[in-house]
Amino acid sequence: MALGSAGALVTATLIAGAVSAPAASADSRRGQDREAVGAAIAAAHAAKTGIDWQDCPADWGLAKPIQCGYVSVPLDYAHPFGKQIKLAVDRIGNTGTPQERQGALVYNPGGPGGSGLRFPARVTAKNPVWANVAKAYDFVGFDPRGVGHSAPISCMDPQEFVKAPKMDPVPDSEADKLAQRKLAREYADGCLDRTGRAMLEQMTTPNTARDLDVIRAALGEKKINYLGVSYGTYLGAVYGTLFPGHVRRMIVDSVVNPAKENIWYQANLGQDVAFEGRWKDWEDWVAKNDASFHLGTTRDAVQAKWLQLRATAKKNPIGGVVGPAELLGFFQSAPYYDSSWVPVATVFSKYFAGDTQALVDAAAPDMSDTAGNISSENGNAVYTAVECTDAKWPTSWKKWDQDNTRLNAKYPFLTWSNAWMNLPCATWPVQQQTPVNVKTGKGLPQVLIVQSTRDAATPYPGAVELHKRFKGSRLITEKDAGSHGVTGLVNPCINSRVDAYLLTGKVDGSDVTCTPHATPQP
Repeated sequence: MALGSAGALVTATLIAGAVSAPAASADSRRGQDREAVGAAIAAAHAAKTGIDWQDCPADWGLAKPIQCGYVSVPLDYAHPFGKQIKLAVDRIGNTGTPQERQGALVYNPGGPGGSGLRFPARVTAKNPVWANVAKAYDFVGFDPRGVGHSAPISCMDPQEFVKAPKMDPVPDSEADKLAQRKLAREYADGCLDRTGRAMLEQMTTPNTARDLDVIRAALGEKKINYLGVSYGTYLGAVYGTLFPGHVRRMIVDSVVNPAKENIWYQANLGQDVAFEGRWKDWEDWVAKNDASFHLGTTRDAVQAKWLQLRATAKKNPIGGVVGPAELLGFFQSAPYYDSSWVPVATVFSKYFAGDTQALVDAAAPDMSDTAGNISSENGNAVYTAVECTDAKWPTSWKKWDQDNTRLNAKYPFLTWSNAWMNLPCATWPVQQQTPVNVKTGKGLPQVLIVQSTRDAATPYPGAVELHKRFKGSRLITEKDAGSHGVTGLVNPCINSRVDAYLLTGKVDGSDVTCTPHATPQP
């Protein structure tokens, strides 16, 4: 599942990247060295060239004083003087004095496939959570390779991609599974056809980490300050491993487990389990607020209503367009983000009060929004390309079938939907890499790790694993909370520590546990 992006069926994995780790063979070692040399060459060139900052193009929706520009990077770091692609970047200067400025804070929201270009808007919108940090830092966002305005890739026609209703992700028969397998294979082939082999082979997390280092150099910064959320934590972990001496401060929020064996097949199976838990948390909350939603006073009663809605939509798609797949695409935002709890429950409640249009408006694609549909298809294409190219995936359908059948028995909310989203990786048409072995290198500073215990998209053990691998790191745990992306929420226990770390470099003497942020109110 694409962690953190919206999309036709953004299911769950904000996870995704891999670097070809130095392997035993001399050839592979040489490849790594060539890419490291290529990255250094590209960074040196970018440092000389800089960025030609201009007002952002009108259709990017980024008003002054935000500025936009491009950074050129090699498509293939093993050939630094070969084909170049342009990456879109934007920034807003620090709001404090020149003396208060501490450099650039570069942001990645996850995905893979998410755009970071909205990050400077936190300053123009006067977001209070970030006001102190904005005094000291330029806020810098970028579209990673393949995303948005950075040599965007595609795997299928965007209008076809969003078209509804799609097949129910939960198969009723072997014929259903066969049909889904055919769709997945066609999707993988479409990625090759529409994107091209040369680009598809280079859609990896290690390459995006190298791009990040070239952006650092183009910004004129000796060291980077970095904030990564969801898949952005894996990008940060790989960057910190490949360029430990180039990190000044790093915050990773809602952490992908970076263990090589977790990238990416296991990561997605782990999500299925965690999503079920967070879905139940939301149902408990809906039941507790029955006076507002009238969907039942117990979790079981709310679940019965969900199953009733699902069965109705399966038999006869609501409004002709909202079937089980579209329902999942909408409802899964509740276990993702607490900010979706009230809106999703409200639409759910309205449906049972006789207002079906609210559900159609919320869950059906808008076929007239061609720009939005292009963006959704692009996000899914990048998600797939990075996760599939980063690491080796099982090619045996028997394994996929057994693992997902077993999980679906206990964790039915998202299991099959997530399986089909990732199945193109089983027939991926370009060589799959070996993930980077994430570890502490010379010069890596103390990294701040922030995680809620009930996160669905990036389960809590991922934060514990990265904490072990990055020596001296500090872990802030938000206990009994589960929103994906913690640093943007109001929780003084967390906000004050994020500020202190970014402004002074100081962390607590030991790991910290914070009580949860406020529960949404209907």
